[in-house]
Amino acid sequence: MSIDASFTPPKTVQSVGYDREKHGIGIVHFGVGAFHRAHQAVYTDDVLKKHGGNWRILGVSLQSTRGADTLNAQDGIYSLAVRDGDEQQLTLRLIGSIAAVEAAVRNTDKIFQTLTNPQTRIVTMTVTEKAYGVDRNTGGVDISHPSIARDLKDPSNPIGIIGMIVKGLALRKDAGLKPYTVLCCDNLPKNGEIVRSGVLDFARRTDPALAEWIEVHGTFPSAMVDRITPSVTPELLSEVETILGQKDAAAVETEPFSQWVVEDNFCDGRPKWEDAGVLFVDDVAPYERMKLRMLNGTHSLIAYTGFLAGHKYVRDAMADPQIYDLVEKHIGAASKTLTPLSGIVFEEYGKQLIERFENPNIAHETYQIAMDGSQKMPQRIFEPAVENLKDGLDIKPFAYATAAWIRYCAGITGTGKTYDLRDPRQDELQSAFKSGNGNVNDICSAFINLPRLLPSELQESDVWIAELETQFTSILKQHPLG
Repeated sequence: MSIDASFTPPKTVQSVGYDREKHGIGIVHFGVGAFHRAHQAVYTDDVLKKHGGNWRILGVSLQSTRGADTLNAQDGIYSLAVRDGDEQQLTLRLIGSIAAVEAAVRNTDKIFQTLTNPQTRIVTMTVTEKAYGVDRNTGGVDISHPSIARDLKDPSNPIGIIGMIVKGLALRKDAGLKPYTVLCCDNLPKNGEIVRSGVLDFARRTDPALAEWIEVHGTFPSAMVDRITPSVTPELLSEVETILGQKDAAAVETEPFSQWVVEDNFCDGRPKWEDAGVLFVDDVAPYERMKLRMLNGTHSLIAYTGFLAGHKYVRDAMADPQIYDLVEKHIGAASKTLTPLSGIVFEEYGKQLIERFENPNIAHETYQIAMDGSQKMPQRIFEPAVENLKDGLDIKPFAYATAAWIRYCAGITGTGKTYDLRDPRQDELQSAFKSGNGNVNDICSAFINLPRLLPSELQESDVWIAELETQFTSILKQHPLG
């Protein structure tokens, strides 16, 4: 038995609370993973409860069929488990905003039918930065990226996120419809601008008239998202089954805190997300910087130092006095790179972050956070390091985080156990580490000189290089190669 629209949950579980069939699909979301199910889908579910409307979600899985099969077997309904730091017992709620999920690797007909439905007004995505294939330096698409290269050759049958967005917009233009708003929800600075530049460049290469139409009529608001969402575990699924009295293979757990800041720039309407707690602003950038540097940057520090120290979860790493001290210093240094933000006290925000990291009931794996470091380090660690370097402020926390990442890139623990970096530049990173032959200066130099990684301000700074070598020496003493 699986969850469906007719299921009556126990009294201890909050039900969906509205007639799902009365609400049509208005949003297509690419990447229906745990984070989306714990974040954007929940905000939309709140709006459907309060106001109704045709804002249900068609999910799209780009690379696999498992997520689609799991959710579709449950009529799109799943459990959201929220764990408070002070309570062992979780609270459970059923989410009904996802109407169905389509696996793009199996068939794209329903996806493009929905993208060209006038009722569809927004396309959102959480697919991670590496899926876009946008070159940060040029602002255009990376023609060597697998899905970009493939879709440029056959734009009428795309398999990648950029190609599919462009085809959907082309179909709408041909049908005389307005474009849909494209809302990126990945952890990228200026994420709306990044996706817009990729979409426009792809369109210019395949259909210049379409590119002009998108540029004039389309909108790509930026957004900042925040909610710690661990990987789903068998223990969670077992606990949820006990509470529900039946299986829920799509359950997801998260923390009580949730934040979504969105640039209010939609070309064809949107849900009343503000009534669900979304903050709409004219400029998301200051909020993005705060989150990327104070939360995500510190998360990366915890991930690499915690993993190297043998801590499986963030909560365990935070119980390590040395790591706790590093976290406090990193948050403080990151806050110094930020301009004042209305309604935000950085010191209080930092304290709140530490409480969230310490939550004993959230099993967030350090290894999970550590993936894709080459994509995350530039905005999380290197950019604030450049600012503090210019201002003569503390760069030690950023050098330490970088040194910990470099040591992690060796791909081997102190006991000799190897692990997969799960990074698109894995071979390049591990080759750089090996090229140093165990010499601190040579290893650091190899990473400093990798293309498209460190900004020139750090590559050319004797102060930064000396601090990085000092911190890397310290880390190698603590975590020698196995």
